[in-house]
Amino acid sequence: MIKEIIVVEGRDDVTAVKRAVDAELITTGGFGFPKGVMERIKSAQERRGVIIFTDPDFAGEKIRKKIAAEVPGCKHAFLPREEAKKNGDIGIENATPESIRKALEKVRTESTDKRDEFGQVDLIRNGLIGNDDASHRRDKLGMILGIGYGNAKQFLNRLNNYGVSREEFEKALETL
Repeated sequence: MIKEIIVVEGRDDVTAVKRAVDAELITTGGFGFPKGVMERIKSAQERRGVIIFTDPDFAGEKIRKKIAAEVPGCKHAFLPREEAKKNGDIGIENATPESIRKALEKVRTESTDKRDEFGQVDLIRNGLIGNDDASHRRDKLGMILGIGYGNAKQFLNRLNNYGVSREEFEKALETL
C-alpha cells in the first residue's frame, strides 16, 4: 500500500490507479473543484502526505499548480503523454497499470529551497531548447527523470525544484 494519498482528477482515474496500486485517493473533479476538496487535500498532506498525479495535459498541469501553490510539500508523479493517450483522449484513465506503477515509482518532491543547479546553458548545450527536436528531447528526458513534460521554462524549473542531480541528468541524457 502506498502511504501517501494520491490526488487525481476524476472517477475514471481512481479506477485506473486502483487497478495498478493499493492506495487511498482524492478526486478533484476537474479544475474548478470546490473549496472542500482543497481542505481534504491539506488535511491529507498533514496526516500522510500527498502525491499529485494529474493528467499530462494543460488542465492537469493547471490543477497540479493550483494544489502545489496551496499545499506545500506535495510529491509529484508524472505520466508520459504517450502512455496516457487513447483514441485522441489524454488521461490517467487510459494508462496501463504498469505505466501507472512506473510513474508512481518515480515520484518527486518539490523543494521549498530554490536551487540553481541547472541553467539555460544546460538546456542549450544538450539540445533541449533551440533546435527542431528540443520538445521531443525534453519529453523523453522528462519521462526518464520522472519530472514530466514541460516547455523550456517549466522544464528548467522542474530540474531545479524536483531535486534532479547533475549525475542523474547526465546519465539520463546518455540514454536519449
